[in-house]
Amino acid sequence: MKIRKIILIIFFYFLTFGNSFSIEADIFVQSTVNRASKVLSENLSKKEKIDELKFIAEETVDIKGIGFYTLGSIRKSLDDNQKKRYLKLFREYFLKTFSSRLSEYTNPEIDVYDKEVLSKNYTIVNSVLKGTSERPEVKIDWRIYTKNPENPLIRDLIIEGLSLARTQKEEFASILSSNNNDINALFKTLEEFSNN
Repeated sequence: MKIRKIILIIFFYFLTFGNSFSIEADIFVQSTVNRASKVLSENLSKKEKIDELKFIAEETVDIKGIGFYTLGSIRKSLDDNQKKRYLKLFREYFLKTFSSRLSEYTNPEIDVYDKEVLSKNYTIVNSVLKGTSERPEVKIDWRIYTKNPENPLIRDLIIEGLSLARTQKEEFASILSSNNNDINALFKTLEEFSNN
């Protein structure tokens, strides 16, 4: 009898509080930028900052989703081994680009001020990078993938109206089109960047 009672209590707990583990997209973004700002303001070497930022990116960015998006329609013609190789190279490329660029900032202040739920899968979160005497204020919109509300992920950054994912897609398309859509040319580019 006691076991049945315990099971019922657990059942009602999850029925009542099951959705409380979902994370609102705007809170997720503010939490993520706060974590990054903390790293950037700490007295760490550049390498240490880059390593910490990579760790944050691995947890909060949908690197695989961005990777396939930036590859474009050619991904449909790749075999499993090519897709696997591309994702490995793209992950290294993305993490190096993201962390090295961000590590140049010292204590950036980003304030989230609004959000727009586009669908159950996507929410746009609006924020602003506060201006300083050295740089103007910058408007940043975050495209958040919310299919799993317990684990939202960043799919794109739109900086002053410019989508970084779309820009990356165009860059990769240019490399492919100038090499007869040979995926090996893109592999070589990504490898060279990661190894420098």
